[in-house]
Amino acid sequence: MKILLAHNFYQQPGGEDQVFADEAGLLESRGHQVLRYTLHNDSITGMGQLALAARTIWNPTTHAALTELLQAERPDVVHFHNTFPLISPAAYYAARKSGAAVIQGVPNYRLLCPGSLFLRDGQVCEKCIGKRIALSGVRHACYRGSRPATAVVAAMLATHKIIGTWNRAVDAYIALTQFMRAKLIEGGLPADRILVKGNFVHPDPGIGTGNSGHCVFVGRLSREKGIATLLQAWERLGNAAPTLQILGDGPESDTVRAATSNPRVRWLGRKPMGEVLEAVGSAALFLFPSEWYEGQPKVILESFAKGTPVLASRRGSMQEMIDERCNGMLFEPGNPDDLAAEVSRLTADPGALAALRVGARRTYEQKFTPDRNYAELMDVYTRALATRRSGRPVEARRANPVTRQLEPITPTPPEG
Repeated sequence: MKILLAHNFYQQPGGEDQVFADEAGLLESRGHQVLRYTLHNDSITGMGQLALAARTIWNPTTHAALTELLQAERPDVVHFHNTFPLISPAAYYAARKSGAAVIQGVPNYRLLCPGSLFLRDGQVCEKCIGKRIALSGVRHACYRGSRPATAVVAAMLATHKIIGTWNRAVDAYIALTQFMRAKLIEGGLPADRILVKGNFVHPDPGIGTGNSGHCVFVGRLSREKGIATLLQAWERLGNAAPTLQILGDGPESDTVRAATSNPRVRWLGRKPMGEVLEAVGSAALFLFPSEWYEGQPKVILESFAKGTPVLASRRGSMQEMIDERCNGMLFEPGNPDDLAAEVSRLTADPGALAALRVGARRTYEQKFTPDRNYAELMDVYTRALATRRSGRPVEARRANPVTRQLEPITPTPPEG
């Protein structure tokens, strides 16, 4: 199969970029011909606001370039990862003109929320979900703290909702979790075209020792990641706290630096992947106190692969990923007392942690390996091609972790 992968890189590298690279490598390792079409937000520098706004809604340059590329290469599938802001939804129409199946990955909630997180002022906010125009998002400047910038995103979403792009120009959407799928349906995307396929970890990093006794956080140091809750929990724990290692950088770095006055808190900054995996594998617990819904954080999958149990906030996709008393535990989002209590309880019970380590590794082996992911990705492509040719979606299937055969999926109704 010939596949074109398209991706708009942000100025700051992130998990979406890694997923793009991982899936390209996975497909090539299975013998597929993979083409890449990429743009980078560095090219925005020097671009006028009106020009950027227009290209966010419809980029004629991208449409023309893709039309030429697709006519020459004739791929079977065009799989878009991120189109925002420069590739733009105009690219779907170029792909459809070529006859290829059009697939859009959904790494966050930007198709429903201008800020992409369903989060405002530290609280979950769904005021724009299902609305034709995201006026609340504009009013509250939910994208980059700017009303004009948010208005551009809202205009892009509204324009393509009105002309039917989201319902007619995409053959399949890839949601990372059932929770995300339910939100996309609630927001008006066609349920019969939203499939669930998560991320994966490759290469297998191997099981860690878990014998250091420390707890670890890895990620962007930003408000929505629950950094404040994490640091307040360590204040509550006092001298009884295990060592907390924090790996990462971001806008809350000054807050984290100040917290290192507590000898139980160590900030290690941004580290190479090998060192990150070593820190995660040797930890007693991986902490994920995020306060937004999340997509499917790859760092949680990496923790499972290392056999390190995860203590995460009881919110959004984390509720689906964490099977309590199997691979980790959950605590009340934004509640440092609850987080501190769970850390204290778990680290005081080596037997419980040992059992959770076994369950964490089993979760990786059953759900997040390249083999499992490849089978699911091929099913998405097969279904999208059938939809493109017939105009009618076909039954969803997923790989059984035991038989490795594809089995029907019973659609999950939207959550209230």
